[in-house]
Amino acid sequence: MRIISGYLKGKKINFLKSATTRPLKDIVKENTFNIIKHSNLINISLENANVLDLYSGIGSFGIECISRGAKKIIFVEKDKQVSEVLKENIKQLKIENRCKIFETKIISFFNQLNKNDRYEFIFLDPPFSENFFIKDLEIIKDLNIFNKNHLIIIHRENKSKDDLSSVLNIISTREYGRSKIIFAKFNLNTA
Repeated sequence: MRIISGYLKGKKINFLKSATTRPLKDIVKENTFNIIKHSNLINISLENANVLDLYSGIGSFGIECISRGAKKIIFVEKDKQVSEVLKENIKQLKIENRCKIFETKIISFFNQLNKNDRYEFIFLDPPFSENFFIKDLEIIKDLNIFNKNHLIIIHRENKSKDDLSSVLNIISTREYGRSKIIFAKFNLNTA
C-alpha cells in the first residue's frame, strides 16, 4: 500500500492483514481525494486543515491528508495491534510532529480531547457491521469541535442503510465496489 499524492507520494504504508481491519483501497482513496479537491459541491481545502480520523486503522486516510498539505491529524484507533502499525507508519514517514494518536475507544477520546480544537475534516471508517458511529456523530455535533466550513467523510459498505438525516446533510454519496463514501456536513438547523 502506497501514498497516492503529495510530498510523500509513492512512500510505502505498512498494513495489517486481519479480519477486523480493511484498509481503504487505493481506488476509493484516490477518488475520495479527487472529489475533495475538484467537486463544486465541496468548498474546503486540505491545505493547513486539522483532520480528525476516527476508527483510523493503519492511518492511510490521515497520512494521505498530511502528504497533501493538512496541518495536523488526530488518529483514534482502539485496537492496540493496529495502532502499533499506525505508529510505525508515522515514525517511518517522519511525520510525528503533525500527528497525535489516541489508542482508545471513541467515547473515551471524547473525554480526553481539547474542546477548543476545531476540525475542517472528520473521517469515519467504522466496522461495516456496526452503526454506533451515528451516536459518535451526534456527540461530535454536540461538542461543536468542527469549523463552520467542514466536511464529514464516512466509509461504509454500499449495502448499508444508515439513517443519517437527523445529524447530517448529505452532499454526495459515491459507490466503489463494496465501498460507499458519504460526503456530508452537520445539519445545523435548530428547528
